[in-house]
Amino acid sequence: MSLISIVVPVYNEEESIVELSRQIRETIEPTDYEYEIIFIDDGSQDASYKIMQALSQDDPRIISIGFQRNNGKAAALNTGFQECNGDYVITMDGDLQDNPAEILDLIAVLDSGWDMVSGWKKVRHDPIGKRWPSKLYNFTVAKFSGIPIHDFNCGLKAYTRKVVKNIELYGDLHRYIPVLAKQKGFSCTEKVVQHRARKFGQSKYGFKRISGFFDLITVVFISKFIEKPLHLFGMVGMSSLMAGVLIDCYVLYLKFVLHASFQKHMALLLSGVLLIIVGIQFISLGLLGEMMTVSRKRPEPVIKDRTHAEN
Repeated sequence: MSLISIVVPVYNEEESIVELSRQIRETIEPTDYEYEIIFIDDGSQDASYKIMQALSQDDPRIISIGFQRNNGKAAALNTGFQECNGDYVITMDGDLQDNPAEILDLIAVLDSGWDMVSGWKKVRHDPIGKRWPSKLYNFTVAKFSGIPIHDFNCGLKAYTRKVVKNIELYGDLHRYIPVLAKQKGFSCTEKVVQHRARKFGQSKYGFKRISGFFDLITVVFISKFIEKPLHLFGMVGMSSLMAGVLIDCYVLYLKFVLHASFQKHMALLLSGVLLIIVGIQFISLGLLGEMMTVSRKRPEPVIKDRTHAEN
């Protein structure tokens, strides 16, 4: 019998927790699935953690984890991924805007052959000042990452166990889980999900999308070049070096062939020299990076399958 793990980051959601747990139970209990609910309190300042603890004491399938201070949604999800035991892992926000009734449909998509499915809040119940920046953000991430989904930041997602055990989240990288999964070789698709109007309070996790673009650069570039830094620094260095050599060769041509004065082209000559020096420095940085990469333990590859002959 398959086990479903529902991972729910919580930050100041004391009014929603009991209702959310009830809706999750009502969705899964009529099925043949076993389940566990993992609430991660991200340093809430209200009674959220006490309510979570009370739920855990009444139901052994509910696990409550509390942070000493606010660490961010990525840290909460990463802890949930480490703690979960499910064959399927569902993430959702704790504010009741994600509908637990979507869980079984998301699992059905996983069963059709996908490793991960991301929810798409096609119809959103958020202020226009939040919707349009989100559209621009998602369009940009889709273009940079090459993953054709519409809502990278949707909290409602479903994963196979192998995905969550092979990605690590920190900072604001929870927004880029589909990108991280793709870079590990996992398949990702999306499904339209219901986005419910907020019933209690206001948004707790601020969407700092401007700083989020820096995280996108981290994910896209660092993940591609972390094992081959010379490919990045060497490319920039060689471009700078070749540009400097060409510029200085042109100045020498002016001097010795056309008999032009060095003084008239001194700035161009110095620019060429500067580009050569910068190019050498970038190539040196790449070589140092390669030496550091070789000296440290490389990450283990994700094993898709293992077959062996039976005795």
